[in-house]
Amino acid sequence: MYYYPDVMVTCDERDKAFQYYKKFPRLIVEVLSHVTEGFDRGDKLTDYQELERLQEYVLISQKRQRVECFRCKAEGLWVLYSYTLGSEIHLASVDFRTGIDTIYEDVIFTKEDSEAEFEELRSRG
Repeated sequence: MYYYPDVMVTCDERDKAFQYYKKFPRLIVEVLSHVTEGFDRGDKLTDYQELERLQEYVLISQKRQRVECFRCKAEGLWVLYSYTLGSEIHLASVDFRTGIDTIYEDVIFTKEDSEAEFEELRSRG
């Protein structure tokens, strides 16, 4: 089983042998859509957590300024780091830092985005 993530970083020399896929990613980033969000947060996250070299799985929202980073700690425990408006994002796996505003530069959220988010939150209770 394999997926094609939006962004993937590998630093493992063994991945040079594979032209069309990588087996040992360090970082995987997915931009969430209304259609894929449930799968990206569910089965895909579970499958990715089985990868021996994966250190971070990052989800970027299209509905609002929100980035979620699932980071694997040394003991194999996955911890969620959530970044919102005004946050500095840190991707430890590649030692990268940037403001969330930079990721969302030139993104304009529509009224439909806000309404869809409100409906989603309301349905959760």
